[in-house]
Amino acid sequence: MAHHDSAPSDAAPLPRTRDELLALHRETRRQRNAAKHGSPDHVAAIDLLGRIEVEVARIERAMDPPLV
Repeated sequence: MAHHDSAPSDAAPLPRTRDELLALHRETRRQRNAAKHGSPDHVAAIDLLGRIEVEVARIERAMDPPLV
């Protein structure tokens, strides 16, 4: 898997499909909402949500046909 400069070096690789990413996003939102605001778990969930959203956007951009 390619290394992403914006991701921490110890970050786990993300799923490769949009459906898997969206499932992980739902679970991570649940974890974020259950964590105490500002706690390390809360901050980590917010970071992971951002990483997931970037990957979903990348996949969706690749799905769009180029503008003519």
